[in-house]
Amino acid sequence: MRKGAKTAIVGGVFAVMVSGAGYGAYNVVTAISGDGGSGSGGAAVKTGPPSDDEIRETSEKFFAAWEKGSASGAAALTDNSGDARTLLAGYRADAHITKVKITPGTAKGATVPFSVSATVSYDGKSKPLTYDSELTVVRGRTTGKALVDWKPSVVHPDLEKGDSLVTGEAATPPIEAVDRDGAVLTKAKYPSLGPILDTLRTKYGDKAGGTPGVELAVRRADENAGDKTLVTLTKGKAGKLPTTLSASAQAAAEKAVKQYAESSVVAVKPSTGEVLAVANHRTDGFNAAFLGKLAPGSTMKIISAATLIDNGITTASGPAPCPPTATWQSQTFHNLTGMAPQENATLSDSFSRSCNTAFVKYADEVKVDSLTNEAERHFGLGQGNWKTGISSFDGSVPASGGPDTAANMIGQGQVQMNPLNMASVTATAMTGTFRQPVLVPPKLDGRTLATAEGLRPGTVAQLRGMMNRTARTGTGRPAMGSLSGNIGAKTGSAEVGGQEKSNSWFTGYRNDMAAAAMSEEGGHGGDVAGPIVAAVLRAGG
Repeated sequence: MRKGAKTAIVGGVFAVMVSGAGYGAYNVVTAISGDGGSGSGGAAVKTGPPSDDEIRETSEKFFAAWEKGSASGAAALTDNSGDARTLLAGYRADAHITKVKITPGTAKGATVPFSVSATVSYDGKSKPLTYDSELTVVRGRTTGKALVDWKPSVVHPDLEKGDSLVTGEAATPPIEAVDRDGAVLTKAKYPSLGPILDTLRTKYGDKAGGTPGVELAVRRADENAGDKTLVTLTKGKAGKLPTTLSASAQAAAEKAVKQYAESSVVAVKPSTGEVLAVANHRTDGFNAAFLGKLAPGSTMKIISAATLIDNGITTASGPAPCPPTATWQSQTFHNLTGMAPQENATLSDSFSRSCNTAFVKYADEVKVDSLTNEAERHFGLGQGNWKTGISSFDGSVPASGGPDTAANMIGQGQVQMNPLNMASVTATAMTGTFRQPVLVPPKLDGRTLATAEGLRPGTVAQLRGMMNRTARTGTGRPAMGSLSGNIGAKTGSAEVGGQEKSNSWFTGYRNDMAAAAMSEEGGHGGDVAGPIVAAVLRAGG
Protein backbone atom coordinates (compact mmCIF):
# COMPACT_ATOMS: atom_id res chain seq x y z
CA MET A 1 0.00 0.00 0.00
CA ARG A 2 1.04 3.62 -0.41
CA LYS A 3 3.12 5.36 2.22
CA GLY A 4 1.08 6.20 5.29
CA ALA A 5 -1.31 3.27 5.08
CA LYS A 6 -1.70 1.41 8.38
CA THR A 7 -0.75 -2.21 8.61
CA ALA A 8 -1.55 -5.05 10.96
CA ILE A 9 1.79 -6.72 11.60
CA VAL A 10 1.89 -10.36 12.61
CA GLY A 11 4.44 -9.48 15.23
CA GLY A 12 6.68 -10.59 18.02
CA VAL A 13 8.77 -13.08 16.06
CA PHE A 14 12.49 -13.08 15.44
CA ALA A 15 13.71 -15.74 12.96
CA VAL A 16 17.36 -16.67 12.44
CA MET A 17 18.41 -18.98 9.57
CA VAL A 18 20.29 -22.00 10.83
CA SER A 19 23.58 -22.35 8.97
CA GLY A 20 23.61 -25.34 6.67
CA ALA A 21 19.94 -26.18 7.18
CA GLY A 22 17.42 -26.80 4.43
CA TYR A 23 14.91 -24.32 3.05
CA GLY A 24 12.74 -22.64 5.59
CA ALA A 25 14.75 -23.86 8.61
CA TYR A 26 14.83 -21.25 11.33
CA ASN A 27 15.54 -20.81 15.01
CA VAL A 28 12.45 -18.97 16.16
CA VAL A 29 12.16 -16.92 19.36
CA THR A 30 8.58 -15.83 19.94
CA ALA A 31 7.27 -13.22 22.35
CA ILE A 32 4.39 -15.20 23.84
CA SER A 33 1.73 -13.36 25.78
CA GLY A 34 1.34 -15.99 28.46
CA ASP A 35 -1.05 -18.65 27.18
CA GLY A 36 -3.93 -16.18 27.04
CA GLY A 37 -3.90 -15.60 30.80
CA SER A 38 -2.34 -16.65 34.10
CA GLY A 39 -3.01 -19.64 36.27
CA SER A 40 -5.73 -19.51 38.93
CA GLY A 41 -3.83 -19.58 42.20
CA GLY A 42 -3.29 -23.04 43.56
CA ALA A 43 -6.07 -24.68 41.55
CA ALA A 44 -5.15 -27.84 39.70
CA VAL A 45 -4.12 -27.20 36.10
CA LYS A 46 -5.61 -29.50 33.49
CA THR A 47 -3.24 -31.55 31.38
CA GLY A 48 -3.50 -33.73 28.31
CA PRO A 49 -5.17 -33.04 24.97
CA PRO A 50 -8.35 -30.92 24.97
CA SER A 51 -11.61 -32.89 25.03
CA ASP A 52 -14.10 -32.77 22.17
CA ASP A 53 -16.33 -30.47 24.24
CA GLU A 54 -13.42 -28.12 24.94
CA ILE A 55 -12.48 -28.02 21.26
CA ARG A 56 -16.06 -27.19 20.28
CA GLU A 57 -16.58 -24.57 23.01
CA THR A 58 -13.24 -22.82 22.48
CA SER A 59 -13.61 -22.63 18.70
CA GLU A 60 -17.21 -21.42 18.96
CA LYS A 61 -16.28 -18.65 21.41
CA PHE A 62 -13.33 -17.64 19.22
CA PHE A 63 -15.49 -17.48 16.09
CA ALA A 64 -18.19 -15.50 17.90
CA ALA A 65 -15.72 -12.88 19.17
CA TRP A 66 -14.11 -12.62 15.75
CA GLU A 67 -17.48 -12.13 14.05
CA LYS A 68 -18.37 -9.34 16.51
CA GLY A 69 -15.08 -7.57 15.84
CA SER A 70 -13.83 -8.12 19.38
CA ALA A 71 -10.11 -8.47 18.76
CA SER A 72 -9.30 -8.61 22.47
CA GLY A 73 -12.00 -11.16 23.18
CA ALA A 74 -10.91 -13.47 20.38
CA ALA A 75 -7.20 -13.00 21.18
CA ALA A 76 -7.77 -13.97 24.82
CA LEU A 77 -8.86 -17.39 23.58
CA THR A 78 -5.48 -18.03 21.90
CA ASP A 79 -2.07 -19.04 23.23
CA ASN A 80 -0.47 -15.83 21.90
CA SER A 81 -2.89 -13.05 22.71
CA GLY A 82 -0.50 -10.22 21.82
CA ASP A 83 0.10 -11.26 18.22
CA ALA A 84 -3.50 -12.39 17.78
CA ARG A 85 -4.93 -9.08 19.04
CA THR A 86 -2.73 -7.07 16.66
CA LEU A 87 -3.74 -9.01 13.57
CA LEU A 88 -7.43 -9.34 14.47
CA ALA A 89 -7.68 -5.61 15.20
CA GLY A 90 -6.06 -4.86 11.85
CA TYR A 91 -8.54 -7.19 10.15
CA ARG A 92 -11.16 -4.44 10.58
CA ALA A 93 -9.12 -1.27 11.02
CA ASP A 94 -6.57 -1.74 8.25
CA ALA A 95 -8.06 -4.39 5.97
CA HIS A 96 -11.56 -2.88 6.27
CA ILE A 97 -13.22 -6.29 6.49
CA THR A 98 -16.72 -6.32 8.02
CA LYS A 99 -19.93 -8.41 8.11
CA VAL A 100 -17.89 -11.45 9.03
CA LYS A 101 -19.71 -14.78 9.08
CA ILE A 102 -17.80 -17.91 10.07
CA THR A 103 -19.12 -21.40 9.39
CA PRO A 104 -17.25 -24.23 11.15
CA GLY A 105 -16.85 -27.61 9.53
CA THR A 106 -16.47 -31.03 11.11
CA ALA A 107 -13.54 -31.21 13.48
CA LYS A 108 -10.76 -33.67 12.74
CA GLY A 109 -9.27 -34.33 16.13
CA ALA A 110 -8.28 -30.96 17.56
CA THR A 111 -8.34 -29.23 14.17
CA VAL A 112 -11.46 -27.35 13.14
CA PRO A 113 -11.86 -26.32 9.48
CA PHE A 114 -14.02 -23.29 8.78
CA SER A 115 -15.17 -20.98 6.00
CA VAL A 116 -15.31 -17.19 6.16
CA SER A 117 -17.76 -14.95 4.34
CA ALA A 118 -17.24 -11.21 4.72
CA THR A 119 -17.29 -7.84 2.96
CA VAL A 120 -14.34 -5.61 2.08
CA SER A 121 -15.26 -1.91 1.90
CA TYR A 122 -13.12 1.10 1.07
CA ASP A 123 -13.86 4.58 -0.22
CA GLY A 124 -17.45 3.76 -1.16
CA LYS A 125 -16.58 0.48 -2.88
CA SER A 126 -17.45 -2.97 -1.52
CA LYS A 127 -16.68 -6.52 -2.62
CA PRO A 128 -17.40 -9.94 -1.07
CA LEU A 129 -14.57 -11.95 0.47
CA THR A 130 -14.75 -15.71 0.96
CA TYR A 131 -12.08 -18.22 1.92
CA ASP A 132 -11.41 -21.38 3.93
CA SER A 133 -9.01 -21.85 6.81
CA GLU A 134 -8.58 -23.95 9.94
CA LEU A 135 -7.50 -23.72 13.56
CA THR A 136 -6.23 -26.18 16.14
CA VAL A 137 -7.14 -26.18 19.82
CA VAL A 138 -4.35 -26.99 22.28
CA ARG A 139 -3.87 -27.13 26.02
CA GLY A 140 -2.30 -23.97 27.45
CA ARG A 141 1.12 -24.75 28.88
CA THR A 142 0.69 -22.73 32.08
CA THR A 143 -3.06 -22.25 32.42
CA GLY A 144 -4.26 -25.65 31.36
CA LYS A 145 -7.04 -23.92 29.41
CA ALA A 146 -8.15 -25.04 25.97
CA LEU A 147 -6.84 -22.35 23.62
CA VAL A 148 -6.53 -21.69 19.89
CA ASP A 149 -3.00 -22.49 18.73
CA TRP A 150 -2.18 -19.10 17.25
CA LYS A 151 -0.88 -18.87 13.72
CA PRO A 152 -1.36 -16.00 11.23
CA SER A 153 -2.91 -18.50 8.81
CA VAL A 154 -5.89 -18.81 11.17
CA VAL A 155 -7.00 -15.34 10.02
CA HIS A 156 -6.23 -16.03 6.35
CA PRO A 157 -4.41 -19.02 4.81
CA ASP A 158 -2.05 -16.76 2.82
CA LEU A 159 -0.71 -15.01 5.91
CA GLU A 160 2.73 -15.93 7.23
CA LYS A 161 4.84 -14.57 10.09
CA GLY A 162 5.30 -10.82 9.77
CA ASP A 163 2.67 -10.40 7.04
CA SER A 164 -0.28 -7.99 7.26
CA LEU A 165 -3.64 -7.43 5.59
CA VAL A 166 -4.25 -3.97 4.13
CA THR A 167 -6.95 -2.44 1.93
CA GLY A 168 -6.22 0.76 0.02
CA GLU A 169 -4.54 2.05 -3.08
CA ALA A 170 -2.13 -0.59 -4.33
CA ALA A 171 1.55 -0.01 -3.63
CA THR A 172 2.28 -0.57 -7.31
CA PRO A 173 0.16 -0.74 -10.46
CA PRO A 174 -0.80 -4.17 -11.78
CA ILE A 175 1.31 -5.70 -14.53
CA GLU A 176 0.63 -7.84 -17.54
CA ALA A 177 3.73 -10.00 -17.78
CA VAL A 178 4.41 -11.35 -21.25
CA ASP A 179 6.82 -13.95 -22.56
CA ARG A 180 9.54 -13.40 -25.17
CA ASP A 181 6.96 -13.62 -27.97
CA GLY A 182 4.29 -11.46 -26.32
CA ALA A 183 2.13 -14.26 -24.87
CA VAL A 184 0.49 -13.22 -21.59
CA LEU A 185 1.70 -15.09 -18.50
CA THR A 186 -1.00 -15.50 -15.84
CA LYS A 187 -1.15 -17.22 -12.47
CA ALA A 188 -4.18 -19.18 -13.65
CA LYS A 189 -2.34 -20.74 -16.58
CA TYR A 190 1.08 -21.00 -14.94
CA PRO A 191 0.43 -21.47 -11.18
CA SER A 192 4.10 -21.89 -10.32
CA LEU A 193 4.74 -18.34 -11.55
CA GLY A 194 2.29 -16.86 -9.03
CA PRO A 195 4.82 -15.71 -6.39
CA ILE A 196 7.25 -14.60 -9.11
CA LEU A 197 4.59 -12.49 -10.83
CA ASP A 198 3.75 -10.91 -7.45
CA THR A 199 7.43 -10.07 -6.99
CA LEU A 200 7.71 -8.67 -10.52
CA ARG A 201 4.73 -6.42 -9.87
CA THR A 202 6.24 -5.13 -6.64
CA LYS A 203 9.58 -4.40 -8.31
CA TYR A 204 8.54 -3.24 -11.78
CA GLY A 205 4.92 -2.10 -11.45
CA ASP A 206 5.94 1.57 -11.36
CA LYS A 207 8.15 1.10 -14.45
CA ALA A 208 5.66 -0.78 -16.63
CA GLY A 209 3.38 2.19 -17.33
CA GLY A 210 0.22 1.18 -15.45
CA THR A 211 -1.86 2.92 -12.79
CA PRO A 212 -2.73 1.47 -9.36
CA GLY A 213 -6.16 0.32 -8.30
CA VAL A 214 -7.72 -0.24 -4.87
CA GLU A 215 -7.38 -3.70 -3.38
CA LEU A 216 -7.18 -5.94 -0.34
CA ALA A 217 -3.72 -7.46 -0.28
CA VAL A 218 -1.32 -9.46 1.82
CA ARG A 219 1.63 -7.21 2.57
CA ARG A 220 4.62 -9.53 2.71
CA ALA A 221 7.27 -9.19 5.38
CA ASP A 222 9.73 -11.14 3.22
CA GLU A 223 11.46 -8.69 0.90
CA ASN A 224 11.94 -11.46 -1.64
CA ALA A 225 8.18 -11.95 -1.98
CA GLY A 226 5.72 -9.57 -3.59
CA ASP A 227 2.38 -8.52 -2.10
CA LYS A 228 -0.52 -10.83 -2.95
CA THR A 229 -3.82 -9.33 -4.12
CA LEU A 230 -6.86 -11.01 -2.53
CA VAL A 231 -9.72 -8.75 -3.68
CA THR A 232 -9.72 -5.96 -6.26
CA LEU A 233 -12.21 -3.21 -5.44
CA THR A 234 -11.21 -0.84 -8.22
CA LYS A 235 -9.17 -2.09 -11.13
CA GLY A 236 -5.98 -0.31 -12.01
CA LYS A 237 -4.51 -0.15 -15.48
CA ALA A 238 -2.01 -2.95 -16.05
CA GLY A 239 1.35 -2.05 -17.53
CA LYS A 240 2.98 -4.52 -19.91
CA LEU A 241 6.14 -6.10 -18.51
CA PRO A 242 8.39 -8.05 -20.89
CA THR A 243 10.16 -11.15 -19.59
CA THR A 244 12.60 -13.58 -21.17
CA LEU A 245 10.36 -16.58 -20.47
CA SER A 246 9.05 -18.92 -23.16
CA ALA A 247 5.39 -19.86 -22.69
CA SER A 248 5.94 -23.31 -24.20
CA ALA A 249 8.99 -24.05 -22.05
CA GLN A 250 7.20 -22.72 -18.97
CA ALA A 251 4.22 -24.97 -19.62
CA ALA A 252 6.52 -27.98 -19.91
CA ALA A 253 8.34 -27.01 -16.71
CA GLU A 254 5.07 -26.60 -14.79
CA LYS A 255 3.86 -30.00 -15.93
CA ALA A 256 7.17 -31.71 -15.18
CA VAL A 257 7.60 -30.51 -11.59
CA LYS A 258 4.02 -31.43 -10.70
CA GLN A 259 5.00 -35.07 -11.06
CA TYR A 260 7.42 -34.92 -8.12
CA ALA A 261 7.16 -33.40 -4.65
CA GLU A 262 9.48 -30.62 -3.51
CA SER A 263 11.00 -30.14 -6.95
CA SER A 264 12.26 -27.14 -8.91
CA VAL A 265 13.60 -26.53 -12.41
CA VAL A 266 15.16 -23.69 -14.42
CA ALA A 267 15.89 -23.52 -18.14
CA VAL A 268 18.13 -20.91 -19.78
CA LYS A 269 19.20 -20.03 -23.32
CA PRO A 270 22.99 -20.56 -23.37
CA SER A 271 23.59 -18.15 -26.26
CA THR A 272 22.05 -15.23 -24.34
CA GLY A 273 21.65 -16.17 -20.66
CA GLU A 274 17.90 -15.54 -20.85
CA VAL A 275 15.76 -17.58 -18.46
CA LEU A 276 13.24 -19.56 -20.49
CA ALA A 277 11.39 -21.29 -17.66
CA VAL A 278 11.30 -21.42 -13.86
CA ALA A 279 8.97 -23.69 -11.93
CA ASN A 280 8.61 -24.93 -8.37
CA HIS A 281 6.37 -27.59 -6.87
CA ARG A 282 6.69 -27.10 -3.12
CA THR A 283 4.38 -27.07 -0.12
CA ASP A 284 6.01 -23.91 1.25
CA GLY A 285 5.77 -21.81 -1.93
CA PHE A 286 9.49 -21.00 -1.72
CA ASN A 287 11.26 -20.13 -4.98
CA ALA A 288 13.92 -22.78 -4.48
CA ALA A 289 14.74 -22.61 -8.20
CA PHE A 290 16.29 -19.15 -7.72
CA LEU A 291 16.88 -18.86 -3.97
CA GLY A 292 17.72 -22.39 -2.86
CA LYS A 293 20.99 -23.11 -1.09
CA LEU A 294 21.70 -26.83 -1.12
CA ALA A 295 24.62 -29.12 -1.97
CA PRO A 296 24.35 -30.00 -5.69
CA GLY A 297 25.93 -33.44 -5.48
CA SER A 298 27.76 -34.75 -8.52
CA THR A 299 26.46 -32.07 -10.88
CA MET A 300 29.30 -30.09 -9.28
CA LYS A 301 31.73 -32.39 -11.11
CA ILE A 302 31.31 -30.17 -14.18
CA ILE A 303 33.18 -27.43 -12.33
CA SER A 304 35.53 -29.93 -10.67
CA ALA A 305 36.47 -31.46 -14.03
CA ALA A 306 37.12 -27.99 -15.42
CA THR A 307 39.33 -27.29 -12.40
CA LEU A 308 41.41 -30.42 -13.03
CA ILE A 309 41.75 -29.60 -16.74
CA ASP A 310 42.52 -25.90 -16.33
CA ASN A 311 45.14 -26.58 -13.65
CA GLY A 312 46.94 -29.18 -15.78
CA ILE A 313 46.20 -32.02 -13.36
CA THR A 314 44.52 -34.33 -15.88
CA THR A 315 42.43 -34.27 -19.05
CA ALA A 316 39.28 -35.95 -20.32
CA SER A 317 41.40 -38.74 -21.80
CA GLY A 318 43.90 -38.66 -18.95
CA PRO A 319 43.93 -40.81 -15.80
CA ALA A 320 41.20 -40.62 -13.14
CA PRO A 321 41.15 -44.07 -11.45
CA CYS A 322 37.93 -45.12 -9.73
CA PRO A 323 38.74 -47.22 -6.63
CA PRO A 324 35.99 -48.55 -4.30
CA THR A 325 36.86 -46.00 -1.62
CA ALA A 326 39.08 -42.96 -1.20
CA THR A 327 40.28 -41.38 2.04
CA TRP A 328 41.16 -37.73 2.45
CA GLN A 329 42.28 -36.38 5.83
CA SER A 330 40.71 -39.25 7.77
CA GLN A 331 37.36 -39.08 5.95
CA THR A 332 36.47 -42.04 3.72
CA PHE A 333 34.39 -41.47 0.60
CA HIS A 334 32.38 -44.11 -1.26
CA ASN A 335 30.74 -44.49 -4.63
CA LEU A 336 27.11 -45.32 -5.24
CA THR A 337 26.21 -48.87 -4.26
CA GLY A 338 26.96 -51.33 -7.01
CA MET A 339 29.56 -49.27 -8.88
CA ALA A 340 32.43 -51.51 -9.92
CA PRO A 341 35.95 -50.13 -9.43
CA GLN A 342 37.91 -49.14 -12.54
CA GLU A 343 41.61 -48.64 -11.83
CA ASN A 344 42.48 -47.65 -15.41
CA ALA A 345 39.63 -45.17 -15.81
CA THR A 346 40.05 -41.86 -17.62
CA LEU A 347 38.45 -38.65 -16.41
CA SER A 348 35.77 -39.11 -19.07
CA ASP A 349 35.09 -42.64 -17.79
CA SER A 350 34.75 -41.50 -14.18
CA PHE A 351 32.71 -38.42 -15.12
CA SER A 352 30.17 -40.39 -17.16
CA ARG A 353 29.82 -43.03 -14.42
CA SER A 354 29.79 -40.33 -11.70
CA CYS A 355 32.61 -41.91 -9.73
CA ASN A 356 33.17 -39.98 -6.49
CA THR A 357 36.48 -41.54 -5.53
CA ALA A 358 38.16 -40.47 -8.79
CA PHE A 359 37.62 -36.82 -7.91
CA VAL A 360 38.42 -37.27 -4.22
CA LYS A 361 41.76 -38.87 -5.13
CA TYR A 362 42.76 -35.60 -6.81
CA ALA A 363 42.03 -33.49 -3.71
CA ASP A 364 45.72 -33.58 -2.78
CA GLU A 365 46.71 -32.08 -6.14
CA VAL A 366 44.40 -29.07 -6.05
CA LYS A 367 44.90 -26.07 -3.81
CA VAL A 368 42.32 -25.21 -1.17
CA ASP A 369 41.03 -22.36 -3.31
CA SER A 370 41.37 -23.97 -6.77
CA LEU A 371 37.70 -24.96 -7.01
CA THR A 372 36.63 -21.55 -5.68
CA ASN A 373 38.72 -19.71 -8.26
CA GLU A 374 37.36 -21.86 -11.08
CA ALA A 375 33.75 -21.28 -10.01
CA GLU A 376 34.16 -17.53 -9.62
CA ARG A 377 36.54 -16.64 -12.47
CA HIS A 378 35.19 -18.92 -15.18
CA PHE A 379 31.59 -19.74 -14.20
CA GLY A 380 30.59 -16.41 -12.60
CA LEU A 381 29.46 -18.00 -9.33
CA GLY A 382 29.68 -17.03 -5.69
CA GLN A 383 30.26 -13.28 -5.83
CA GLY A 384 26.78 -12.05 -4.88
CA ASN A 385 26.45 -9.88 -7.99
CA TRP A 386 23.82 -11.55 -10.17
CA LYS A 387 20.95 -9.25 -11.10
CA THR A 388 18.35 -11.48 -12.69
CA GLY A 389 15.41 -9.11 -12.26
CA ILE A 390 14.19 -10.73 -9.05
CA SER A 391 16.00 -11.90 -5.93
CA SER A 392 18.33 -14.81 -6.57
CA PHE A 393 21.29 -16.63 -5.03
CA ASP A 394 24.33 -17.03 -7.27
CA GLY A 395 25.91 -20.03 -5.60
CA SER A 396 28.68 -20.50 -3.06
CA VAL A 397 31.92 -22.46 -3.47
CA PRO A 398 34.02 -21.53 -0.44
CA ALA A 399 37.71 -22.32 -0.12
CA SER A 400 37.20 -25.03 2.50
CA GLY A 401 40.12 -26.83 4.06
CA GLY A 402 40.24 -30.23 5.72
CA PRO A 403 37.92 -33.00 4.49
CA ASP A 404 35.71 -30.40 2.78
CA THR A 405 38.40 -29.82 0.15
CA ALA A 406 37.57 -33.30 -1.14
CA ALA A 407 33.84 -33.15 -0.32
CA ASN A 408 33.43 -29.92 -2.29
CA MET A 409 34.84 -31.65 -5.37
CA ILE A 410 31.83 -33.98 -5.44
CA GLY A 411 29.25 -31.31 -4.59
CA GLN A 412 28.99 -32.00 -0.87
CA GLY A 413 30.87 -30.22 1.91
CA GLN A 414 30.25 -26.48 1.94
CA VAL A 415 29.12 -26.01 -1.68
CA GLN A 416 25.64 -24.51 -2.12
CA MET A 417 23.71 -24.23 -5.38
CA ASN A 418 20.21 -24.10 -6.84
CA PRO A 419 18.78 -25.06 -10.25
CA LEU A 420 19.38 -21.55 -11.63
CA ASN A 421 23.08 -21.84 -10.78
CA MET A 422 23.49 -25.28 -12.28
CA ALA A 423 21.60 -24.36 -15.46
CA SER A 424 24.04 -21.47 -15.83
CA VAL A 425 27.02 -23.77 -15.16
CA THR A 426 25.83 -26.09 -17.92
CA ALA A 427 25.29 -23.18 -20.31
CA THR A 428 28.84 -21.95 -19.60
CA ALA A 429 30.31 -25.42 -20.08
CA MET A 430 28.44 -25.76 -23.37
CA THR A 431 29.35 -22.37 -24.87
CA GLY A 432 32.54 -21.43 -23.03
CA THR A 433 31.06 -18.02 -22.19
CA PHE A 434 29.43 -17.04 -18.90
CA ARG A 435 26.26 -15.07 -19.56
CA GLN A 436 24.55 -14.04 -16.36
CA PRO A 437 20.98 -15.39 -16.31
CA VAL A 438 18.21 -12.79 -16.58
CA LEU A 439 14.44 -13.04 -16.18
CA VAL A 440 13.70 -9.40 -17.01
CA PRO A 441 15.59 -7.63 -19.83
CA PRO A 442 18.23 -5.38 -18.19
CA LYS A 443 17.36 -2.48 -20.50
CA LEU A 444 14.13 -2.05 -18.56
CA ASP A 445 15.92 -0.76 -15.47
CA GLY A 446 19.50 -0.28 -16.68
CA ARG A 447 21.04 -2.78 -14.29
CA THR A 448 24.60 -3.99 -14.86
CA LEU A 449 25.05 -7.74 -15.24
CA ALA A 450 27.79 -9.87 -13.71
CA THR A 451 30.69 -10.98 -15.90
CA ALA A 452 33.36 -13.71 -15.82
CA GLU A 453 36.30 -14.84 -17.94
CA GLY A 454 34.61 -17.93 -19.30
CA LEU A 455 36.42 -21.09 -20.36
CA ARG A 456 39.22 -21.88 -22.79
CA PRO A 457 38.15 -23.61 -26.01
CA GLY A 458 40.07 -26.76 -25.13
CA THR A 459 38.33 -27.04 -21.77
CA VAL A 460 34.93 -26.50 -23.39
CA ALA A 461 35.54 -29.25 -25.93
CA GLN A 462 36.47 -31.72 -23.20
CA LEU A 463 33.51 -30.81 -20.97
CA ARG A 464 31.07 -31.11 -23.86
CA GLY A 465 32.54 -34.46 -24.83
CA MET A 466 32.17 -35.82 -21.30
CA MET A 467 28.66 -34.44 -20.87
CA ASN A 468 27.60 -35.85 -24.25
CA ARG A 469 28.98 -39.24 -23.26
CA THR A 470 27.09 -39.07 -19.95
CA ALA A 471 23.85 -38.34 -21.79
CA ARG A 472 24.37 -41.01 -24.46
CA THR A 473 25.87 -43.92 -22.55
CA GLY A 474 26.45 -42.87 -18.92
CA THR A 475 24.29 -42.16 -15.89
CA GLY A 476 22.24 -39.61 -17.83
CA ARG A 477 21.14 -42.05 -20.51
CA PRO A 478 17.82 -43.18 -18.95
CA ALA A 479 16.56 -39.60 -18.96
CA MET A 480 18.33 -38.19 -22.03
CA GLY A 481 18.88 -41.15 -24.35
CA SER A 482 15.74 -40.59 -26.42
CA LEU A 483 16.46 -36.91 -27.13
CA SER A 484 17.78 -35.91 -30.52
CA GLY A 485 20.15 -33.09 -31.32
CA ASN A 486 23.24 -31.85 -29.52
CA ILE A 487 22.85 -33.11 -25.96
CA GLY A 488 24.84 -33.42 -22.75
CA ALA A 489 24.10 -34.11 -19.08
CA LYS A 490 25.37 -34.68 -15.56
CA THR A 491 23.59 -36.50 -12.76
CA GLY A 492 23.86 -35.79 -9.04
CA SER A 493 22.73 -37.20 -5.71
CA ALA A 494 23.38 -35.08 -2.63
CA GLU A 495 23.29 -36.67 0.80
CA VAL A 496 21.75 -34.52 3.53
CA GLY A 497 21.92 -35.28 7.24
CA GLY A 498 18.59 -36.37 8.71
CA GLN A 499 17.12 -37.42 5.37
CA GLU A 500 16.43 -41.04 4.46
CA LYS A 501 16.91 -40.35 0.75
CA SER A 502 19.37 -38.08 -1.01
CA ASN A 503 18.36 -34.99 -2.94
CA SER A 504 18.03 -35.66 -6.66
CA TRP A 505 19.92 -33.33 -9.03
CA PHE A 506 20.27 -33.32 -12.80
CA THR A 507 21.49 -30.82 -15.37
CA GLY A 508 21.68 -31.08 -19.13
CA TYR A 509 21.52 -29.28 -22.45
CA ARG A 510 19.94 -29.82 -25.83
CA ASN A 511 20.77 -27.48 -28.70
CA ASP A 512 20.34 -23.89 -27.39
CA MET A 513 18.70 -24.77 -24.08
CA ALA A 514 20.26 -25.75 -20.76
CA ALA A 515 18.21 -26.88 -17.78
CA ALA A 516 18.76 -28.05 -14.22
CA ALA A 517 16.39 -29.56 -11.67
CA MET A 518 16.45 -30.56 -8.03
CA SER A 519 14.01 -32.63 -5.97
CA GLU A 520 14.44 -32.85 -2.21
CA GLU A 521 14.64 -36.49 -1.10
CA GLY A 522 14.11 -37.55 -4.70
CA GLY A 523 16.91 -40.11 -4.58
CA HIS A 524 19.32 -40.69 -7.47
CA GLY A 525 19.72 -37.84 -9.94
CA GLY A 526 18.43 -39.79 -12.90
CA ASP A 527 15.31 -41.01 -11.09
CA VAL A 528 13.46 -37.74 -10.51
CA ALA A 529 15.42 -34.63 -11.51
CA GLY A 530 16.48 -36.32 -14.77
CA PRO A 531 12.95 -36.80 -16.16
CA ILE A 532 12.09 -33.20 -15.21
CA VAL A 533 15.05 -31.80 -17.15
CA ALA A 534 14.44 -34.10 -20.11
CA ALA A 535 10.79 -33.03 -20.33
CA VAL A 536 11.74 -29.37 -20.46
CA LEU A 537 14.52 -29.93 -23.00
CA ARG A 538 12.21 -32.05 -25.14
CA ALA A 539 9.69 -29.19 -25.27
CA GLY A 540 12.08 -26.40 -26.12
CA GLY A 541 15.57 -27.61 -26.86
